[in-house]
Amino acid sequence: MKQLLLATALAASTYATAQAQTVIFGAGYADFSDSASEDQALFSLEYHHKPFHQATRFSASWGTALSVHDNGDFHIGLGLVGLYSLNERWFVEGSVMPGYFNTSIDLNDLGGDFQIRSLLGLGYTLDNGNSVSVAITHKSNASTNDENPGVNAVLLRYHLGF
Repeated sequence: MKQLLLATALAASTYATAQAQTVIFGAGYADFSDSASEDQALFSLEYHHKPFHQATRFSASWGTALSVHDNGDFHIGLGLVGLYSLNERWFVEGSVMPGYFNTSIDLNDLGGDFQIRSLLGLGYTLDNGNSVSVAITHKSNASTNDENPGVNAVLLRYHLGF
């Protein structure tokens, strides 16, 4: 009986943690595929809603992301976020967020305003329940326009749960 109560408490605490909403702050570097483009620092802010699907180790939720380059280029997107727990602390995160990309200089044109940001990250949950992660992102228009140079970035991120 004692083991059953302990297992129930552990499952409930894990479920409650996984159900939290999250704001994520990130900073990194963007590398444009076109050699004439200007590579630059990148800052990001994301919001992940409570999961709409929860399984043993996997959860899926909606999210939104804003990334701003130091020259003023920016992308804002909305899409799906998946989180897979590797163990109690480590997790893998992926997301796909179609959205709007605004180019501040012609050299960084990605072939159109519509761009899809994909992300793959590896994270670690801290003792306080918040997390840190490293992620790579890619933005492109998925060949919906004639030109599709794309931009890749690496980010160091801090996940603040609430």
